[in-house]
Amino acid sequence: MKHIALFTSGGDAPGMNAAIRAVVRTAISKGLQVSGIKHGYEGMINDEFVKMNLDSVSNIIQTGGTILKTSRSERFKTTEGRKTAFENLQKHKIDGLIAIGGDGTFTGANVFKNEYNVPCVGVPGTIDKDLSGTDFTIGFDTAVNTAMYAIDKIRDTADAHDRIFFVEVMGRDAGYIALNAGIATGAEEILIPETPTYLEDLYKHLADDFRRKKMCHIIIVAEGDDAGHAITIAEKVKKQFPNIDARTTVLGHIQRGGSPTYFDRVLASRLGFAAVEALLDNNFQVMAGLVNDKIVYTKFENVIKQHPSIDKEILKMVKILAS
Repeated sequence: MKHIALFTSGGDAPGMNAAIRAVVRTAISKGLQVSGIKHGYEGMINDEFVKMNLDSVSNIIQTGGTILKTSRSERFKTTEGRKTAFENLQKHKIDGLIAIGGDGTFTGANVFKNEYNVPCVGVPGTIDKDLSGTDFTIGFDTAVNTAMYAIDKIRDTADAHDRIFFVEVMGRDAGYIALNAGIATGAEEILIPETPTYLEDLYKHLADDFRRKKMCHIIIVAEGDDAGHAITIAEKVKKQFPNIDARTTVLGHIQRGGSPTYFDRVLASRLGFAAVEALLDNNFQVMAGLVNDKIVYTKFENVIKQHPSIDKEILKMVKILAS
């Protein structure tokens, strides 16, 4: 293996640049030539290949976003799109790929390998933490901290005005950001997709609190919760309790940006380094992950098919601490 390419795909996550830096510096130290592909799979189709060297990744470890840009590619889902992408890889004499992204990124890489036998190693870059084969994904820690700091500020206003705040956080169909931000901020309720939300139980909890004159509440809602978005749930609660002062805050994309935490910088560095080593060891179609603080490699098909479950003991603890 002489020439590898790397790209970021899907949603951006704080720490992606740290992973890019680690891949480029590790690869160069091993005598490899490195190219970056801008805009993910879409850039692979559009021939957006750029040569990378040590200067390319200087002073980026602390920055959010991704210097290689990212996108979601509908064209890569087609046979014609993947054929064009493969022809571009051949033109640039690419021997292997490192893909930084989530399950959609790895699904694409798996299909690509089956059709064209392109070796690829994945690095988990997603704030959602919805991949098996790793305890943490790059960007998750930063996203949770961003949500926590925002919710702490909202709590001050909620307490000053005796208000209920419904705060919606990101995570797609996974509730890890909501769960961890909720625990860290002492939220009175945490509504996540992994457990069914019964609004009658929420009404009862609120009614009990109102009777003991507890009026300030923070209710965290994961965007994929089965009861709906925070605005929808807040409207239903207002109908049930017409006299309460309830507000809604959707944190949105601020959770995806910003300077990564120390944890995400170190995690990204370790996983980027491990991804290059996997390619050189002919260990392909795997995602480099961190389990019990050790680097592990998991086949793409296992990463894609299985979402990690939430520990029932944590859910039990949440109910007690929020009471």
